[in-house]
Amino acid sequence: MSAKLIHGYEVVIGFETHTQLATHSKIFSRASTAFGAEPNTQACAVDLALPGTLPVMNREAVACAIKLGLALGSHIAPKSIFARKNYFYPDLPKGYQISQFEIPVVQGGEVSFFLGDEQKTVRLVRAHLEEDAGKSLHEEFHGMSGIDLNRAGTPLLEIVTEPDMRSTEEAVAYAKELHKIVTWIGICDGNMQEGSFRCDANVSVRKPGQPLGTRREIKNLNSFKFMQQAIDYEIRWQIEELEDGRAIEQATVLFNPDTGETRAMRTKEDAADYRYFPDPDLPPLVIAPEWVESTRAQMTELPRAMAARFVQDYGLPEYDATTLTQSKAMAAYFEAAARASGQAKLASNWIMGEVSRRLNTGEIGIEQAPVSAQQLAALVQRIADGTISNNAAKQVFDALWTGEASDVDAVIEAKGLKQMNDSGALEKIVDEVIAANPDNVAQFKAGKDKAFNALVGQVMKASKGKANPQQATDLLRARLGA
Repeated sequence: MSAKLIHGYEVVIGFETHTQLATHSKIFSRASTAFGAEPNTQACAVDLALPGTLPVMNREAVACAIKLGLALGSHIAPKSIFARKNYFYPDLPKGYQISQFEIPVVQGGEVSFFLGDEQKTVRLVRAHLEEDAGKSLHEEFHGMSGIDLNRAGTPLLEIVTEPDMRSTEEAVAYAKELHKIVTWIGICDGNMQEGSFRCDANVSVRKPGQPLGTRREIKNLNSFKFMQQAIDYEIRWQIEELEDGRAIEQATVLFNPDTGETRAMRTKEDAADYRYFPDPDLPPLVIAPEWVESTRAQMTELPRAMAARFVQDYGLPEYDATTLTQSKAMAAYFEAAARASGQAKLASNWIMGEVSRRLNTGEIGIEQAPVSAQQLAALVQRIADGTISNNAAKQVFDALWTGEASDVDAVIEAKGLKQMNDSGALEKIVDEVIAANPDNVAQFKAGKDKAFNALVGQVMKASKGKANPQQATDLLRARLGA
């Protein structure tokens, strides 16, 4: 499929994503990675590279890299090298960052996702281990800046893509899929507000068939909403600059959510500017094949594989299966409800509908849902066996959600919500409705379907909503000779 053009320009986007690894200590020291501590209380002598200190590799950080490589179909290098990336910035206490350059631990791989009905695949260049820098704080100090080194040395995996994305929508969908994968396999908590998952978007534009344009890197995008706004603005800005005859300069830019604009922070450096060289204090990182295979054997089922299984085992549409595997907790909730009820599609409809609506309103996750999977299973069973209608089920669900009751059958009984399944009683109501509405009967026989719907409505009203709508419909049609 050809790329979408904007004012005759093709958009080219690549991503660099800094994923904070879910370790208790830093990548080269035993200092804590816990969020929210008082400034400069979690930076030890190793993090600051004080004389006489030596970095020691955190084994759990390497385990996280192996998991990511397996999840993305990457090559896991049996031997990789750490390098010093040299630059001078106030929040970089060593004057260099320990990273990987020539031989990263994770090489290649891909991330696949759906954009609407179309499957997209973004190729990965690499994912390398590195330490985070500290943080500069500019607003609380009355014209001065403060430096918090708590983050210095926090373990990161920087995941780098090829420039494969051709629209803002595709870029955001990629970021969401990657976020889902790293949280699903448990290597990152995914908290974007706390900086655990930060995306840098490299954006350029070009005329179709032309070489790649000059890119500008939008740094530290920490929400999907801001990501979309920032990339959209940057695309418009670059096209306007080119249309006005100005050249694009390679630069690092920041997005200001208050103004909705990007602004240049500094001229973008190239690799040569960082004077990479192997870190003399760290030996090569060697990963034995046995470690990779034991990790593979323990890997959790991945989202795409689980979605395919939901289609195969439960007969769900692809859309349902993809939606239900947006998080591991949501998938587990569905599977528990489907197994307990034997009504997979009905359970899926309720989870994607009423359950999700309530979660969004309450701004909570499925883990905090007041209605358990077992309660939902009991509810959908009562819908499936005709005990209650869908409308009555919403009343039962509301009672469960608000804590008014905990037992489905008890709510149905207490509120008198059972559907009328007595065919004799229903026949009597249908006959009375036909007799009382001769005009609607005549209109229906003249071919007006709306008149039939009005008759069904009258039956439901006369039964106080307890008639089974399908039974009422079938009985009406039979009585009217339709």
